[in-house]
Amino acid sequence: MKPRLTHIALHVEELEACVQFYQQYCQLQVIHRRQSRRTEVIWMAEQDLEHEFVLVLLKGGKQQQPRADDFSHLGFAVESINAVDAIAEKAQQQGQLVWPAVQENFPVGYYCGLIDPNGNYVEFSYGQPLGPGAEKM
Repeated sequence: MKPRLTHIALHVEELEACVQFYQQYCQLQVIHRRQSRRTEVIWMAEQDLEHEFVLVLLKGGKQQQPRADDFSHLGFAVESINAVDAIAEKAQQQGQLVWPAVQENFPVGYYCGLIDPNGNYVEFSYGQPLGPGAEKM
């Protein structure tokens, strides 16, 4: 079997605030929670995809200090341009929007960017050849 990406693990300072962010904006669900010998660990995934890919949050990180030229991010595909706009509007109201919605040439598509409670950037996009609906492109 060739290697396959199954998860990304992030240390976060405010664990519960990050869990709420990923539930609210990304519709991820907590599928596993445990206290290890070192830290609290939470696995989050999309419904019915918990065996495909998970986001692991580990308590004990430091607040990230993102820079304007840093485009490191987690990327989430959504179903439409309207969905990107709705997320951007909600994030703007809550002070979490860092990249306003913009249309870029293929393969980038239409996207916006938010900042999670730990300072990580999170992109929401439509029109990329990745994720749900990519086979239609």
